[in-house]
This record gives sequence, C-alpha cells and structure tokens, in this order.
Amino acid sequence: MKLLISVAFAWAIAVPAFADEDMSPDAAAQAEAMYADSCAQCHGRAGRGLASFPSLAGKDESYLSDRLERYRAGERIGPNSPLMIPVAAELSDEEIGNLAAFISTGFR
Repeated sequence: MKLLISVAFAWAIAVPAFADEDMSPDAAAQAEAMYADSCAQCHGRAGRGLASFPSLAGKDESYLSDRLERYRAGERIGPNSPLMIPVAAELSDEEIGNLAAFISTGFR
C-alpha cells in the first residue's frame, strides 16, 4: 500500500510538469512507473545519474530515443552497455518513445 501511495504521489507531482501533448495520462504514468522500476536505480530518482551512470536530466527526447534504440539493437555505447542492452532489448517502440518523452520533460 505504501508503494501505491508513493507512486500516486510521485505521479501527481511529476505529471503536471510533464507536458507532452502526444501522450495520454496513462502513457505518462506508465513511463514514470517504468522509469522508477528500471532506470532510477542507476540514473537516480531525479535523473541526475549515480556513480558511473550518466545524468539523463536535460537530455533531448530524440537523443534519448536514439540511445535506447541503439542499445535495443545490441550496440555497445560506453562502459555501461552490458547493463543497458538487456534492459532496452525488452522495450517496444512505443515504450522507448514514452520513456524518452517522460525523461526529457520530467527532469528539468
């Protein structure tokens, strides 16, 4: 129950700042949940990066989509590729687009 309340609270705070007209509120909430589940452990809750993992805050949507698509294709891009490739391999085109939109607008 605490997790549900935390996610709902975080969504209520983040979604108003998340202004991508092409995404439904459901898609935005799913992207936020996906970020929290799969990305935040390395890139931080605020997208600022942790240890050797880069900051995603302030990155352009097209840059983020490109990187995720390249990782999904198995391309090695830097030292964290062995961690990113299997994560990105599971993403659909829609999920990549939604994640990139969320990250590019959610962490200013």
